[in-house]
Amino acid sequence: MIYLDNAASTQIHEDVLESMLPYLKEQYGNASSIHRYGRLAHKAIEKARKQIASLINADSSEILITSGGTESNNTVLMGIFRDDNSNHIVTSSIEHDAILEPCKKLTQNGFNVDYLPVDKFGTVDPSELENHLSDNTCLVSIMFGNNEVGTVQKISQIAKICNERKILFHTDAVQAVGKIPIDVKELGVDLLSISSHKLHGPKGIGALYIKNGIKIDPVILGGGQERGLRSGTENVANIVGFGQACEIAKNNLDDNMEYVAKLRDMLIEKVLDEIPEVTLNGDPKSRLPNNAHFTFLGVNGEDLIIKLDEYGIAASTGSACSVNTQRASHVLQAMGFSHEQITGSLRLTMGVFNNEKDIEQTVTSLKKIVEELRAFSPFKEKYSFGSKI
Repeated sequence: MIYLDNAASTQIHEDVLESMLPYLKEQYGNASSIHRYGRLAHKAIEKARKQIASLINADSSEILITSGGTESNNTVLMGIFRDDNSNHIVTSSIEHDAILEPCKKLTQNGFNVDYLPVDKFGTVDPSELENHLSDNTCLVSIMFGNNEVGTVQKISQIAKICNERKILFHTDAVQAVGKIPIDVKELGVDLLSISSHKLHGPKGIGALYIKNGIKIDPVILGGGQERGLRSGTENVANIVGFGQACEIAKNNLDDNMEYVAKLRDMLIEKVLDEIPEVTLNGDPKSRLPNNAHFTFLGVNGEDLIIKLDEYGIAASTGSACSVNTQRASHVLQAMGFSHEQITGSLRLTMGVFNNEKDIEQTVTSLKKIVEELRAFSPFKEKYSFGSKI
C-alpha cells in the first residue's frame, strides 16, 4: 500500500514504539503511586511533558496532557473561566467539528458564537475578526492549518489583535505541530491544541498548551491528576511515546518539512499537468507542507477513493473524523464551492515515509482511474475531458 492519508493519522515511528515498550512491560506502575514503580512512571511523564513543551517553545508547566485534539479543543471551549458578562465566542466557518460541535452546544446554553467567513482559498481575514469583537468576547478560536485543504492562517496577526483587546486566543494546531515551526511565545497565542498521532506518535494522546496565568476549569473530575485539571489514571506508555515523537519532530523539523514539501509540489505539478479539468484547492503558497487537495470535475470523490484503494493507494476526501456524518464538506461550502466541486474533491497528504516513487505511481494510477470514471460521468458532455494520458 501507498499511504497518502497522513492528515488522518501517521505511521508510528520505530523509536517512538521502542520508547513505549518498557512502560507496557516492566515499568507498568501507576504514576500516582508513591512506590518506585509509581515514581518511575511519574518521572517518565514529566520528561515527556518537557519534550512536548520544547517542540512549541513552551514551559513544561504550560502543558496539559489530554487524550488528543478533540479533548484539547473541548477543554478550551468548555473549561475557560469566564465572568458572567463574557458570553461571546468568535471562531471560523472552516473549523474542525471538535470546535464546531462544542460551539453548537454552547449556543444552547446562552452563548453567542460568530463564525468568520473565509475567502476562496479558505483564509480568514484578520480585519474581519476585528469587526466581530466586543466587550463580551471571551474567546477567539481559529485553526492553524486546515485539515482538509491545508491552508495556513495568519495566526500571529490574529493573536496580535486578540492580545491588544485582552481576549483569549486559541488555535487548533493539530495539523501543523511537528510539520512547520511553531513558537507559542513568538506567535502570542494563549492556548494551542496538539495531537500525537498526527506526528508519528501513538493514538489516543495529545496536549493542550495553556499559557501561564490562564485559568481553566477542569472538565474531567476525579482523582486530581494533571494538577487537578484533568483527572484520570495517566496512560504512561502513550505519554512517553508522544514525548518521544515530539523530540524526533523537533530534531528533524527543517529537513522533514523540506522533504515532504518537495513531494507535495511534485504531486501537485504532475496532477495539474497530466490530468485535465483539475483544480488545486486551498492557498497555493500558504499551505501545510504535506497537503494537496484537488477537485476532479465530473468524478465522485468517494469513487476515486474506492478505486485508489483497489490500486493499493490510501487517500481521503477530507476529515476522517466526520466520515460518519455523511454530509458535504462544510469547509468547501464555506469556500464557495458548488455541489459538483465538493463531490469531486480528493485529499492526498504525504509524510516522511513516502518517496518520489509513491508519487509517480499514484499519479499514474490516478490518471487511469479518472479517465475510467469520467467515461461514465453524467458531466462528460459538459467538460472537455480531453485525455492527457
